[in-house]
Amino acid sequence: MVKFDKVTVEYDGKAILKDVSFHIRENEKAVIYGKSGSGKSTILTTAVGAHIPSGGKVYFNSAPVSADNILQIRRAVAFIGQEPVLGAEKIRDSLLLPFSYKVNSRKAPPEDKISKILKELHLKEDVLQKDASVVSGGEKQRIAIARALLLEKRIFLLDEVTSALDPESKQAVIELFGKDGYTIISVSHDPDWFKTCSIFIKVENGKISRISDSPDDSAFLTHREIDTDGSN
Repeated sequence: MVKFDKVTVEYDGKAILKDVSFHIRENEKAVIYGKSGSGKSTILTTAVGAHIPSGGKVYFNSAPVSADNILQIRRAVAFIGQEPVLGAEKIRDSLLLPFSYKVNSRKAPPEDKISKILKELHLKEDVLQKDASVVSGGEKQRIAIARALLLEKRIFLLDEVTSALDPESKQAVIELFGKDGYTIISVSHDPDWFKTCSIFIKVENGKISRISDSPDDSAFLTHREIDTDGSN
C-alpha cells in the first residue's frame, strides 16, 4: 500500500529524513511517534508528494510516487493535519466543496448521509450554518474527517488528529478509525489512540529507530517533554 524505501529528504542542505524505510499494507494502522523536530510530520507530507526525496523512493500500491501519479494518489488519500484548511467561509460549503468539482460531482452526498457522519463524529448539524472562522480546531479536524468520509476515502494520513478534541469527541474518532477497512498512518502521542494501532514506528533525528507491535516508554512523554526540541 504505502512503502518508504531508504527515503532521504533534505531542506536547505540539511537532511530532515535519513534512509527511512517501512511498509504499511492495506487495512493496517500505524502510528509514528518521537520528539518534536524528529521528522514525524515530514514522513506524512512526503507520502503525498509534498517533498521530493533526494534519495530512495516512496511507493503507493507498488508504483513509485511521481508527477505522473501524484494527483491520483491525492484523490485516494485523505491528509488531516492539525490545522485543516477548510476552503470556504461557511462550514456547509467547506464540507461540500470537493463535490463542486467535476471529478467528484457524482459522489455528492444526500442529506441523510451527511447527518449520519456528523452524528458519528459527535458534531451537531447546526455546525453547518457556522462560519469556518469561529469553529474550534477540534471541530475543523472533524469536519475535514467528515469530508473525507463523504468522499469515501479509505486511506488516511492523520497528524495529531485527537490532540484538540474533548474526551467524548476523541472517543468517537477513535471508534470510527478503529473499524476495519481503513488504512492509517498517523502521528500521535495519545495513549488512547495507540489502542487502535498495531504498528508503532519511532523516529529519532530523522531516522527510524524502532518498528514494533507496541510502543516503548518514550511514547508516553507529556506534550511539554515532546516539544522541547522544536517543531515536527
